[in-house]
Amino acid sequence: MKIHNIPADEVLKHFVVPEDGLHQNEAKRRLSEFGLNEIKKVKKKSLLKKLTEQFTHFLAILLWVAAAFCFVSEYLNPGEGMLMLGFAIIGVIVINAIFTFIQEHRAEKALAALKRMLPSFVKVLREGAEKDVPSAEIVPGDIIFISEGDKVPADTRLIQASGLMINNAALTGESEPVPRTAGMFDGEFIESPNIAFAGTTAVSGSGKAVVFATGMSTEFGRIAHLTGAVEAGLSPLQKEIIKVTRIVAAIATLMGVLFFALGHFIGRSFWENFIFAIGIIVANVPEGLLPTVTLSLAMGSQRMAKRKALIKTLTAVETLGSVSVICTDKTGTLTQNKMEVKTIWTASPPQPPLIKGGSVGNSPHDMLMKIAMLCNNARLVNGEFKGDPTEIALLKKAKETAGECKSERVSEIPFDSERKRMTTVNIFDGKHTAFTKGAPEMVLSVCTHALMNGKIISLDDSIKKQISDAHDSMTGKGLRVLAFAYKDMSSKSGVQSTEFEEILKSQLTTHDSKLNLESNLIFTGLIGLEDPPRPEVPEAISKCRDAGIRIIMITGDGSRTAEAIAREIGLVKENPVIVEGHDFLKMTDKELRDVLSKKEVIFSRMSPKHKMRVVSILKGEGERVAVTGDGVNDAPALKKADIGIAMGITGTDVAKEAADMILLDDNFATIVNAIEEGRAVYENIRKFVTYIFSSNIPEIIPYLAYVIFRIPLPLTIIQILAIDLGTDMFPALALGAEKPSPEVMKQPPRNPKERLLNFPTLSRAYLFLGPIEAAAGLFGFFYVLKSGGWQWGETLLSNNILYMQATTACLTAIIISQVGNVFACRSMRESVFTLGFFTNKLIFMGIAFEIILQFFIVYHPWGNKIFGTSPLGINIWLMLIPFAILLLFADELRKWVSRKKQS
Repeated sequence: MKIHNIPADEVLKHFVVPEDGLHQNEAKRRLSEFGLNEIKKVKKKSLLKKLTEQFTHFLAILLWVAAAFCFVSEYLNPGEGMLMLGFAIIGVIVINAIFTFIQEHRAEKALAALKRMLPSFVKVLREGAEKDVPSAEIVPGDIIFISEGDKVPADTRLIQASGLMINNAALTGESEPVPRTAGMFDGEFIESPNIAFAGTTAVSGSGKAVVFATGMSTEFGRIAHLTGAVEAGLSPLQKEIIKVTRIVAAIATLMGVLFFALGHFIGRSFWENFIFAIGIIVANVPEGLLPTVTLSLAMGSQRMAKRKALIKTLTAVETLGSVSVICTDKTGTLTQNKMEVKTIWTASPPQPPLIKGGSVGNSPHDMLMKIAMLCNNARLVNGEFKGDPTEIALLKKAKETAGECKSERVSEIPFDSERKRMTTVNIFDGKHTAFTKGAPEMVLSVCTHALMNGKIISLDDSIKKQISDAHDSMTGKGLRVLAFAYKDMSSKSGVQSTEFEEILKSQLTTHDSKLNLESNLIFTGLIGLEDPPRPEVPEAISKCRDAGIRIIMITGDGSRTAEAIAREIGLVKENPVIVEGHDFLKMTDKELRDVLSKKEVIFSRMSPKHKMRVVSILKGEGERVAVTGDGVNDAPALKKADIGIAMGITGTDVAKEAADMILLDDNFATIVNAIEEGRAVYENIRKFVTYIFSSNIPEIIPYLAYVIFRIPLPLTIIQILAIDLGTDMFPALALGAEKPSPEVMKQPPRNPKERLLNFPTLSRAYLFLGPIEAAAGLFGFFYVLKSGGWQWGETLLSNNILYMQATTACLTAIIISQVGNVFACRSMRESVFTLGFFTNKLIFMGIAFEIILQFFIVYHPWGNKIFGTSPLGINIWLMLIPFAILLLFADELRKWVSRKKQS
């Protein structure tokens, strides 16, 4: 007999599972037998293939062609040093390939480590206790609990279901939720309503199910190969870097060809021109740029994770830096989600408190506690309360006040964002009673009577006025207010008890009950709960203001509660525009657009699904929107937003899957920290790009001088490679690890259309910093030549000691200038002395490596032979060091002028 044909009460017997769940040893045995509950991924590229690809991309091919020309020229015209140059270029290809391979591998490992930080857990019944078990360790026979928002971890057979609706889109493509029941089914397996398949999601309700297939044995596993081969694409920033690199390489190649022709025109030999053309290409190609950017994004993601923000994609890192509006929930994000009952109100005079452990009476206060306890899905498990924080607070208060209430729950209509209430039917004192709790206006709308002084009276306008005044008093203090009601159903149902229960069990797939559960209720009272704001939030909101980021609160709570909390945390200071949910539904897009243009906006009594419209309007106005969410209905808005942010603690699996970022602590301040890190990552990339591009000018200008002024070549190609792939690399990586500077959150959000290599960045590198370095290099070169008696127009051989010392001085001057440049590039506008000269220790490590490598190149015989250098006297170093100081202070002056213009 197939699993879906078996009656619910025989399923456990079929899988040889006791009613209290599998024992731990048996679960381990089954895990060993069936394996981990995982979908096997398509085999990734081998490390060898990834390494091979580094030798065949666009830039590598360009350099291979250059090396081939060198070997051909050595064959045709021996003795010109082309053989050594050819091997040097191959060395560049190899070094760059290995460096890129290592960087990308580190980036992949960093992202893999982030994914491991948020494992998925499932509520499982084992040995009579409810346990949180990693979804990968679920085995056939496990009894699992399914709640609203859960992702079903394996193929399961339901044995209990209460209003359970499942979205099968992941399996069938149909997005409309379908009801699930526990009864046996004789039709097709795939259409069975008693089966919840792996990968599907619970939209509402709850259920209890037995796992019968895991991993690749599930229906989802069988079709996984259809999507498993899809690889993540490059982020926009990575694409831009590739594009820029190719453009720069193409320009370099064109320059090489043009100056080759110019050299020929002015009478230079073919080989002199050829050396020049190769030199221009090598000097301009930013060989290590893309892997450095990729690693910087990955490291930024890891830094965010340390600050409790888990980034799911590299794209999200760069997008965070351009966020201009944050649409945030209140409960649990701006507040601590530590609910505590502060006020209890009934329409009767205050009653003396009940003695703990006493019986529940029939006074309004007693009935209120009864409803708070029984219309509640929180549970006390092994001495620990589990469930929604609001329900835990109610259950705690009810137990403290009234002790235990023994009751059997017959059915439940779960809370949803449309009705804003929850109803259960319980057998209490031998009677079927419906208990309801929810938003006051939604509960009152289905009440016709009220409990007052132990009597049921008509709910007239005077009592409604009392309720409204009490509600306003509580919300004015920032309390979250819930209303409670009930009705005795046994005497009015007109059906026998057994028939009554069958009808209840069958009607919960829609809100329209055959017994009309949510109507003619008896209002009992209000409970006000306090959820204090998080202490870090006011400072985070202040940071957002300085950074030009607007914050819009979207909450399900009433407007008075929302405004009171907003004022307490400094979110609103003037008279905010407050839009209630019912008014929101009546608004046209134009009216909503006008509201969203206001400085301070609060949306109250909103359903999660309405966030989508707010996000769409904001994006249509050109805003870059981050939105928070934790429920199933938040998923569309999370996907629509530029940055969807799910709650790591209270968030459902559906919300986490739809989001780009997950808050591990559910804290609003963490969002602001992540935006700060996102801005910093982008700025850091711009810093090291400026640093790398700055050294291109002192590499290019010597070649231009060599062609135009017919002087000895001040800088050889091998020495250019020493700068690009040796001395520059580690200081550049150190710039990528800069912490966010204070100025990062005092600037308006970056326009997403703004290019990484914009005019200010390029002009600073090519027209300001670069020329200073070029001047230093040429000064060193000519100083040594003149000191050695060189006359203008005199030709020097490449092995001439004076010539080698002069090129060594040029190279050393550029390296020394780069030391000053790395400090200058630590910020665009802020003084390095304000940042703190020693706050980035990695820079000093990078400089130490740079100096040690330069000492090797200048003073070691191997360095002299490889790079064509010759030792310099200490007086030359002392002559060149002032250029580093000059560059640093020249840029400090530029920053000061820039700050003055801004202020």
